[in-house]
Amino acid sequence: MPENEPKTIIAVEIGSSKIRGAIGTLGSDNTLTIQAVEEEPMTDWVRYGAVSNVEEVAGLTNRIIRKIENRIAPRKVKSVYLNIGGRSLCTMPREVEQSFAEDTEITAAIINELITDARDGSPYADRDTLVVVPRHYYIDKREVSVAKGTVGHNIRMAANLVTCRPQTRRNLERLFNDKLKLSIAGIKVRPLALADAVLTKEEKRLGCMFVDFGAETTTVAIFKGGALQFLSTLPMGSRLITRDIQALKYTEERAEELKIKVGSASSPLATGGRQAAIPPEHTAINNYVLHRAAEIIANIKNQLKQSGYTAADLPEGIIIVGGGARLNGFTSRLSTALTMNIRLGSVDTSRMRIADGHISPTDSADILALLLAATETEAEECTQRPAPQPAPQPVQQHVQEQPIYQQPAYQQPTYQQPVYQQPAQQQPVYQQPAQQQPVYQQPTQQPVYQQPVQPEPALPTQPTQPTPTTTSTKKKWMERVKNWTERLMTEEPEDNDYRDD
Repeated sequence: MPENEPKTIIAVEIGSSKIRGAIGTLGSDNTLTIQAVEEEPMTDWVRYGAVSNVEEVAGLTNRIIRKIENRIAPRKVKSVYLNIGGRSLCTMPREVEQSFAEDTEITAAIINELITDARDGSPYADRDTLVVVPRHYYIDKREVSVAKGTVGHNIRMAANLVTCRPQTRRNLERLFNDKLKLSIAGIKVRPLALADAVLTKEEKRLGCMFVDFGAETTTVAIFKGGALQFLSTLPMGSRLITRDIQALKYTEERAEELKIKVGSASSPLATGGRQAAIPPEHTAINNYVLHRAAEIIANIKNQLKQSGYTAADLPEGIIIVGGGARLNGFTSRLSTALTMNIRLGSVDTSRMRIADGHISPTDSADILALLLAATETEAEECTQRPAPQPAPQPVQQHVQEQPIYQQPAYQQPTYQQPVYQQPAQQQPVYQQPAQQQPVYQQPTQQPVYQQPVQPEPALPTQPTQPTPTTTSTKKKWMERVKNWTERLMTEEPEDNDYRDD
């Protein structure tokens, strides 16, 4: 990729209710520009924030990838950044320390060694460690806010290990590496990425509660002193309310619609005065919303107690995100129950540019936060241009050409005077005919009857008296001789060897 060309970052967020994909470009000045966000609805294949059916989720995710590739054509997606969350996500405390022979300045290398020791020496063998988050540093038993640059003989780090069930991560790797044939550029912890994109530095330092109220899970995180102090995930979300309403013989889609339009988490519907015309089924719907919301709020309050903090320790109050936060009356009831200020979280748009005006920083906070988290480290180029294909060689096929009949051009014949050549006269060469045995030949013509010629009577040797004849008898005899002579003259001889052509 050319040095000045911006990097293209692809992020995919697999939630309990939908799958989202986003395209971001990182310029040479490290400015993130959000180009597009695509999503596909989903209900049954992700349970409590973790993939339960790899095959079905792969089909939906592949549709997201195809939509993204249509926007960046002719380039193809080769890797993606992912969020990981789910009901098994939580923090585990961990402490490590290191001693020196003499006073030593604490450097970044020493801090990285402590983080590696905390990860590799984790006592939680049945869980995957996703990230190590330092909480406190102690130099020679003295707590410091910043360890780098201090000098001492001993350093101790108290940290939180953010962990999850191994199956949660393995299913993501199986989904993208095996099914979609894509590499994973990085896996980010969803609550931490969201908190970094939504919370201000003052809120983290002074103390606040961060709540991600999703479809099937609710994550509670406590920040104090600029670091994550506590994180826990509850296996309950706004879909529980939808399923409660389904008990009234509604489909899930209709129950979700009624929950938003009719339900209220803060107060029951009035049944007197002007509200007397409210249908009884609406009252039943609101009762489900009211009671289930109260249960979720009670569990969030209990997580504050489990963290060891009180509302007074968190002066910045509650910052809430997620689709469940839009439930009517939920935020006000949560604020009242915990006696803390509350605000609806949104991604800080000053850290990015949004090219598409249809992208909401509030509704798309999870996927935008993932793109922003990918740019905090050395971001990876997630696309590649297809290799040029060689031009196909033309296949030569012998085609038998049909002869084309052409009418011959008519030409006027040129008359030429024939040249007369007088044939050379050759003297016939007389050859003695060879004597051959006569061969009988069948006559080719019908024989012509010839009148027998009476021989002339021989004259007597002695004179005798002439026989008196009449004139008529002599005349007849002369005619016969004449006819016989003509017949001999006109008859064609059988031998034609000497006939001229």
